[in-house]
Amino acid sequence: MRFRFCGDLDCPDWVLAEISTLAKLSSVKMKLLCAQVLKDLLGEGIDYDKVTKLTTDAKFESGDIKASVAVLSFIFSNAAKHDVDCESLSSELQQLGLPKEHTTGLCKSYEDKHSALREKLKEMSLRLGRLEAVSWRVDYTLSSSELKDVNEPSVQLKLQVQGAESGVSETTVVSVSAEKFRVLLCELKQAQSLMNSLQ
Repeated sequence: MRFRFCGDLDCPDWVLAEISTLAKLSSVKMKLLCAQVLKDLLGEGIDYDKVTKLTTDAKFESGDIKASVAVLSFIFSNAAKHDVDCESLSSELQQLGLPKEHTTGLCKSYEDKHSALREKLKEMSLRLGRLEAVSWRVDYTLSSSELKDVNEPSVQLKLQVQGAESGVSETTVVSVSAEKFRVLLCELKQAQSLMNSLQ
């Protein structure tokens, strides 16, 4: 079977296995656990002591606690990523064996944080380096044993970019002919006008 919260794919086996673990919790504790997982997904951090207390009645071991948090993170992040509505999510989770009262609490928590979760996922999804500086100069080659065309201008572009993950600045120098530079400039202007039309 295909599930919308899995991107219209089959549900992973590990998720199926952990749904039976979640069913051991009471519906109230399930809702409180969902709140903790959503806080973590939104970057506010998770209170592991509180999570451990919530799962003591169900006699969860350390592995069960981690698996429960992981499966809820998977469900919430994938449902938000694929923009699944609450009714569909509830129906799909019940098909996978999660009791109705559990899905009600889970879906209520999801519905409350849906838009914030989508925004957070957008922030995290595409991380590009930031352009710090651009400099250029035009060079003329007056004579060369290597080149056929002398006295042709070439453009030296120097780009300084801050890496997305590392934050370290990297410098790249590119040398292009005048003709290729004209093509590059034209294509960059087209890309900029396209991006401006999207705003």
